[in-house]
Amino acid sequence: MTTSVLVLGAGFGGLELSARLSEELGDRVAVTLIDRADAFVFGFSKLDVMFGTRPVDAVRLRYEGITTPHVRFRQEAITSIDPAARRVTTDLDTYEADVLVVALGADYDMAATPGLAEAGNEFYTVAGAEALRGVLPTFTSGTAIVGVCGAPFKCPPAPSEAAILLDEYLRGRGVRDDVRIQVVIPFGTPVPPSPETSAAILQRFAERGIEYVADHKVASLEGGTAVLDDGSRLPYDLFLGIPVHRAPEVVAAIGMTEGGWIPVEPTTLATRSPNVYAVGDVTSVGTPKAGVFAEGAARVVADQLIARIRGEAEPPGYDGTGSCYIEFGDLGVARVDVDFFSTPGHPTGTFIEPSPATTAEKAAFGETRRARWFGP
Repeated sequence: MTTSVLVLGAGFGGLELSARLSEELGDRVAVTLIDRADAFVFGFSKLDVMFGTRPVDAVRLRYEGITTPHVRFRQEAITSIDPAARRVTTDLDTYEADVLVVALGADYDMAATPGLAEAGNEFYTVAGAEALRGVLPTFTSGTAIVGVCGAPFKCPPAPSEAAILLDEYLRGRGVRDDVRIQVVIPFGTPVPPSPETSAAILQRFAERGIEYVADHKVASLEGGTAVLDDGSRLPYDLFLGIPVHRAPEVVAAIGMTEGGWIPVEPTTLATRSPNVYAVGDVTSVGTPKAGVFAEGAARVVADQLIARIRGEAEPPGYDGTGSCYIEFGDLGVARVDVDFFSTPGHPTGTFIEPSPATTAEKAAFGETRRARWFGP
């Protein structure tokens, strides 16, 4: 008997889930993977695009290249979801399955920050990063702000990385002395679960003259001024924003969300509807919104389905752990290993300093997943 699995979203979670089911179950599973985009892009590759180190075409992994057996990809826009019936309608077709997994990630709400679309820039989308690639060479003096507009947001170290790499980019052009760089983040420290990681980032900021504005969000942009959530104002000449995140409208419209995100049972990722799961950024599971956590959650869901189909004992649940790589400029790449579940309410993190070995490890991280999800 073949079990049909419908996976919504082809990011870290959807791709890993599909690959794992295929390799473990073969023709005992039939996976349909749906995404409105035509290609996958690693989040960290957007920094490469923004600073001109790699062209867009070099970082796009086209879904048409998926060769995973027993997985069919459909590039379609999802228009409605019926969790109870495990039925999904798109702009082209209707699908039903034995198991439904929602891995649609988070969308960006530019309108939630007045002035951002008109007077700022963002680098969390490929289009935004590509636009900044054209803007940055014209920036020679003034104040640059890397500002977070809402929380939670994907990849918490990314604003700090952007500031460090902007400093390096401007130094390479010989204009750094004429630029003030400020980072606005709604946390007291850059990476709260790991004091050691935060200290290393703040030390790098101090060495490079980057100002850290803690515990604030950017509420709006008005005439060359970033207005923070307490009403204070920071003038800028270049604004690099992290937009407000929200669940996709198709998910919110059917009442699957609470507090803006899909609630799940933390260890199984099950939703309130039988045989319906949710993984990654679209959930409120309690881990950061980052690809590595979506991948880990997807692996847990896959292993549960594999055990069920094989008639085996239930496997271990989701443990809320993951590792994030952090760009430190010419120092290389660091890593932070974080654990969100072992001590509830008190996540912990371990810092691995920048080194050539960790830089190579990050490159291997991307390459192994590219090969696993898209073939050699």
